[in-house]
Amino acid sequence: MLIASLLVNADNIHCNENAITSKKRLLENLSHYLATNTPTMTAERIFQALLERERLGSTGLGKGVAIPHARVPELTETVATLMILTKPINYDAADNQPVDIIFGLLIPDGSEQYHLEHLARLAKLLREQANCQTIRDTHDPEKLFNLLLAIDDD
Repeated sequence: MLIASLLVNADNIHCNENAITSKKRLLENLSHYLATNTPTMTAERIFQALLERERLGSTGLGKGVAIPHARVPELTETVATLMILTKPINYDAADNQPVDIIFGLLIPDGSEQYHLEHLARLAKLLREQANCQTIRDTHDPEKLFNLLLAIDDD
């Protein structure tokens, strides 16, 4: 399973996000981005699903990375988007460090095995400091998409 394949193309990568100052604002923006690929769901419905998941515990992995995600019955396939913030924000991450790399996922309800596989692969990819630095240093979505293809193919 290729992480870049979840993103589908560079249109789902948002670099240099600079208007986000809080976790709530981040989840709102992420919801709008995810909604562009989910015609059956509104951004508000996605936002509520992400908030419900965050209430169970923060999806901030640490080292500046968060993977907000939710399982939703309205979907038939996984939807993803990647955001890179210009200024890290407090996200209640496990290590109490602010986050600037956010990989949002919506997974169809009933896809528990794929859900866990996606999260495990993402966590492995994003726990590598070199990968995170490459993501932070690349400001062009097309280049970043191609780099993710190469990283995940290793």
